[in-house]
Amino acid sequence: MPPRPALVRVDRFEVPGLEHVAEIVLDRPEAMNAVSTAMAQAIAAATAQVAADDSVRCVVLSSSHDRAFCVGADLKERNSFTDADLMEQRPVARAAYGGVLALPVPAIAAVDGFALGGGFELALSCDLVIAGEGALVGLPEVSVGVIPGGGGTQLLVRRVGWSRAARAIFTAERLGAAAALELGAVDEVVPAGTARARALELAGAIAANSPVGLRNAKRAMRLGADVDLATGLEVEDACWRATAFSGDRREGVAAFAEKRTPVWPGR
Repeated sequence: MPPRPALVRVDRFEVPGLEHVAEIVLDRPEAMNAVSTAMAQAIAAATAQVAADDSVRCVVLSSSHDRAFCVGADLKERNSFTDADLMEQRPVARAAYGGVLALPVPAIAAVDGFALGGGFELALSCDLVIAGEGALVGLPEVSVGVIPGGGGTQLLVRRVGWSRAARAIFTAERLGAAAALELGAVDEVVPAGTARARALELAGAIAANSPVGLRNAKRAMRLGADVDLATGLEVEDACWRATAFSGDRREGVAAFAEKRTPVWPGR
């Protein structure tokens, strides 16, 4: 029996400027990266691998398929499920989307082609979304009798506000890249086929910064996003303290004074 395909792979780079960037590649092209149970397990494993690697400062989530980032849940597989099967798969699916959301370093989704349902939720779980001009995104779950269950009802509201998210979710509308940018659902639109290249360029710029600073800035932003201001400022202060007395802070100040590029210790 031939080995099962990896479905998701983690790539690293030897190119100067990208040494600290990891790329998580959705790699089930024959199904346009539809998220089956096996693929969900592979996404969870890949994100756990990257999260545990202290050398990673930025992550790019991309696709090996030139016409699809990810078309969402594998409905062919779902159609064969009993109710018990669906309940059993639920924590597997949540671990996949949660793994992307919980990445401790900045994450950028590179979206070309379709990013629908769970595929768009994977992108929304990243901090930044770069879309090619031909991208088509949306959360059409209510049109097939379910709701967004990979974080979409929460993440889109936090990105674009209640009423805009409500319209997108309740109408099951599919949005082109320009409309998604106007909505605020994606952050940048680039020529079709170049989203990955732009995401890697941006990741390289991010990864040049302090790894301690990047992790603690993301932690402060995520933990403080949905609390009152006073609590958020306490969260920020705790993350500031975790950074201010680090080797990265000492190196950053020294490099600035000596007019040189920092060599971050990462601790």
